[in-house]
Amino acid sequence: MIVAYQQAINRGGTLPAAIDTDITQRLRAVLGRLARVLRPTEAGLAAGLTPTRAAVLLSAVRHGPVRLAVIAEHEGLNPTMLSRTVGKLVADGLLVRSADSDDRRSAWIGPTARGAALAEQIRTQRTNAVERALEQLAPDDRWTLEAAVPALERLAQRLTEAQR
Repeated sequence: MIVAYQQAINRGGTLPAAIDTDITQRLRAVLGRLARVLRPTEAGLAAGLTPTRAAVLLSAVRHGPVRLAVIAEHEGLNPTMLSRTVGKLVADGLLVRSADSDDRRSAWIGPTARGAALAEQIRTQRTNAVERALEQLAPDDRWTLEAAVPALERLAQRLTEAQR
């Protein structure tokens, strides 16, 4: 089906008006598999991070210092789960937590130097894993994936907006 889409575009045609449910299901499944396979890293496992703790740490590094409510929204965590997760990351010396001086009900978190370094190791290991896998693909497949990245970024943005 993807080849048919590409051939239609190359001939100056347009995509079909209807979305192919099979392609949608396959895309969802492959994105899920990619997320699961990239989630564990040597650095994260060595630090005893669960997937949720790793996600919160990475989000805090990416957005921090940041309010807990923002992390909850980005990671889709309920307040109780987030509080436990942040508590463990603070106890492990990976995050610092502080009260909001304007609103005592709110809290801010940010990475420690150790937390930022661990997050960088995790990101690097994930990037390296993708690079190694891409190197094993045929050039046409690599080109297709490279060309799809902007569209996938827009898809992720639309899905994020739809959740809000």
